[in-house]
Amino acid sequence: MNHRRAKERLYGCYITVPTMFADPDLDLDKAAIRRHVRFLLDNGIREGNGLLLAAGAAGDFPTMTFDERVETLDTVLDAAGGVLPVAMGAQTTSTRELAHIAKAAERAGADYIQVSCPFYFNHTEGDFYEYVAAAADAADIGIIIYNTFWTSTAVSFSTVEKLIEIPNVVGLKWATPRTDAMEFETVVTAFSDRLAVIDNNLFFATSHMMGARSFEVHVCNYWPQWGAKLIDDLEKGRYVDVQRSIVREAMPFYHLWVEIEQDYTSGDGYLDKLCMELVGLDSSRCRPPTRDVRQQYRERARQMLLDCGVPNVVAY
Repeated sequence: MNHRRAKERLYGCYITVPTMFADPDLDLDKAAIRRHVRFLLDNGIREGNGLLLAAGAAGDFPTMTFDERVETLDTVLDAAGGVLPVAMGAQTTSTRELAHIAKAAERAGADYIQVSCPFYFNHTEGDFYEYVAAAADAADIGIIIYNTFWTSTAVSFSTVEKLIEIPNVVGLKWATPRTDAMEFETVVTAFSDRLAVIDNNLFFATSHMMGARSFEVHVCNYWPQWGAKLIDDLEKGRYVDVQRSIVREAMPFYHLWVEIEQDYTSGDGYLDKLCMELVGLDSSRCRPPTRDVRQQYRERARQMLLDCGVPNVVAY
């Protein structure tokens, strides 16, 4: 693996492809996944302004078997046809399984795996270092470190310093709690010259000025043109336009997401899928225990899309 090239290609909108399921048994709907990837490509997502994550959190990885996760990756890779870089979600509670995921992703032809600290137990950062090192030993594939501080041990500045000495570590998907210590800004400023930093905190204008080059964008799943414009505006230094578009066109999505999490169900990807359905795309519910949000929140989501100016919203 060319580590420098892997870092350079980790650029643009970081789009988690939702995993679609077929009613009534909720088996994988690989044809629908394939059509969605083609939709993204046909509407402006390309290498240089985007890359794809298969079987991530918004791709329902916690409800899928190992084989289903690999099938999902294969489907996304096939549909992408080499036009876009592709990462595979590799979160797991088992170092042994992580090594198997890394090998499977390398065999399939993925560019990266996304790795976060194991959940359930309060693992130490030393545990996490050895966990990542095991993945690097298992496969010659780019590793994206994902700081999921809300489900597991948070990654500190000192641990990032250690992890970047592992040659396969090429990316950092970064979010932190908001405090006066400015942990988010400190890490982006310190490491953006050595890692491809993915902003998972919606600070796109600020993080881009500090060196971040990739941005977690759920909006792309139903409005890919928005993501393509975001990257163009960032590259041209139109930071005021970027901030305005986040407030006017992305923030309402996240506000509704928070409301659903608080009042109805938890998980990831369910609002992406509902919004996709509301612009005429393939969709499905998420697998349980996440409940189906489509009936209860359909009209709220539809009005949100209309208010944001999303194209092709279906009429009722």
